Amino acid sequence: MHWNWNDSPGFDEEAFLVAAMSWHFSPETGSRFWLDRASSLGFDPLRDVRTHGDLARFPNLVNELRDAPIRDLVPRGYGDRPDVLGAFDSGGTTGAPKRVVLMQDWLERSLAWKSARMDDLGFPRDANWLTVAPSGPHIFGRLMAELPRMRGGVAFTVDLDPRWVRKCIAEGRGAEADRYAEHVVDQVESVLDGQEVGVLVVTPPLLERMSERGRLAKLINEKVHTIMWGGAHMDADTRYLMRQEVFPDVALRGQYGSTMILGGSMERVSSTDDRSCVFDSFSPYTTFAVVDPDTHEEVREGERGQVVMHHVSRSMLLPNNLERDVATRVAAPPGALGVSVADVAPVATFENTSVIEGVY
Repeated sequence: MHWNWNDSPGFDEEAFLVAAMSWHFSPETGSRFWLDRASSLGFDPLRDVRTHGDLARFPNLVNELRDAPIRDLVPRGYGDRPDVLGAFDSGGTTGAPKRVVLMQDWLERSLAWKSARMDDLGFPRDANWLTVAPSGPHIFGRLMAELPRMRGGVAFTVDLDPRWVRKCIAEGRGAEADRYAEHVVDQVESVLDGQEVGVLVVTPPLLERMSERGRLAKLINEKVHTIMWGGAHMDADTRYLMRQEVFPDVALRGQYGSTMILGGSMERVSSTDDRSCVFDSFSPYTTFAVVDPDTHEEVREGERGQVVMHHVSRSMLLPNNLERDVATRVAAPPGALGVSVADVAPVATFENTSVIEGVY
């Protein structure tokens, strides 16, 4: 069964999942990664996956992506010349990085959705962007290079090496990490000094550093229309302070995602000044669940638990990935699969490793 992207499958949960399982587990269209593992799953995806809850039947195979051959991840249905944009790494927060492959059709589809959410949130069109983010093997930098072009602006960038900062912190070299972060902020100030920038993309730890520089904070309030934060958590009190006191003339918008879902979600539009920041997923392709970390059973609405992410698209299948974050379960928008998440924060340890956010 070939996947027709124009069928708008999100309106029919079962039809969407049947099409996805047929694509990823048929010898003609599936990837070698999943075809090689099909017989060891303990169930038949072609027969047994009919609802979003059925995705929890899959084992969490994300750690196998640390050394899986990258070509094994490309579905055969793309043909002999698949439009592969590249291989991208996870952050490496808890060990050797995991790697996924980015296809052109997914990039276009996911960024179109994200840009539409930005319109809903009041992001300016035809504005220049300044993105402070990792590039190279990190997918976020690639996504942020495309969005300004799509939306009519010019992309300014300041590169960031989060792995180096985390290594410095883990080894007790805090002064070196501070010096590096100040070096990054210096570059931000240099760009804002001489250029018109409408959108600033930055991590919360770096935004806090920027807020401590009076002149730089003044430049941001005068020039920037929207700050988009992500890559690390921002607690409710800090978010309220940034919105009300530090950057009162700038819209503050959050995003939350993971390399393992090839992108991220955007903050929900709210008509109230709610301190909680709710993130809605790109349903039905990327979805969330919130589970008890001990039993892996889904928690009730309003309760906190560990975030599970699913990616189900033509380009990739990666279900049931337990993330290194905790969040409050919130009802998803009508018609969306899974749940939404609020007040996201990192777990203290993950896979027996201390979680260090650093600057990203």
